[in-house]
Amino acid sequence: MECRISEVSVHYVAHGEGVPLVALHGAGVDHREIEAALETILPSAGYRRIYPDLPGMGLSSADGLESNGDVVTLLSDFIDFLQAGPVLLVGHSYGAYLARGLAAAFPDKVLGLALICPAGEHTGDVPTHDVVRSDRNAYDELDPALRPGFDEYFVVRSRVTARRYRDSVVPGTALEREQDLERIFTRWPIDVGADPVSIPSLIVAGRRDSTVGYSDAVALLEQYPHATFAILEDAGHALMHEQPELLAALLDDWLERCRKVS
Repeated sequence: MECRISEVSVHYVAHGEGVPLVALHGAGVDHREIEAALETILPSAGYRRIYPDLPGMGLSSADGLESNGDVVTLLSDFIDFLQAGPVLLVGHSYGAYLARGLAAAFPDKVLGLALICPAGEHTGDVPTHDVVRSDRNAYDELDPALRPGFDEYFVVRSRVTARRYRDSVVPGTALEREQDLERIFTRWPIDVGADPVSIPSLIVAGRRDSTVGYSDAVALLEQYPHATFAILEDAGHALMHEQPELLAALLDDWLERCRKVS
């Protein structure tokens, strides 16, 4: 599906009916990565799960956007387009940074906030990229040309995670429009506010995340007083794929807390 917001064409997919849940993927991929991860662990009933391609990625354009602040405004207009009232908001990495900006600037549009391996304005100390597990058959179905990218992203290397990388991560990387992202990312900072965000929240980080680390995520607790916080051992920046069962339990708890206050 597609909609046009100002100069931007926004491509998105949606599944199910019920409470709207908008999920924002990370940088350099498209909606397919977070869709593949969440569709296997979110409840199949009671929620309308909506996965947009972020500007300059996937099939979404980025015309007229000059900063991440512009992207936040675009996403606010996209929520208005859905005509579904306030939404549950999930973000991974860069998508989590955008989600924080949305919750700060447009609090009436966000029912709950889930941040997975959240990126921020700056990245502090990160752990080294240490492999947790590498199965003997991990590369059996992976083209040799894809192995370096897989190894760079995943610390849990199995046939299952290799398939997820091949089928849901790699396709989006081919659609990235570097010129658009360079223009937007040059003005990277997002106004995430300074006041407490008092909605049900979830913050999940990977102990082995060598991209954004976990210490910056710990620092978010003061701003989100109703957040459950977890650092998952044996998970890196690809946490959604490496620890799906634990993430599913945390998301179930978050959804239940959101239900009680909605």
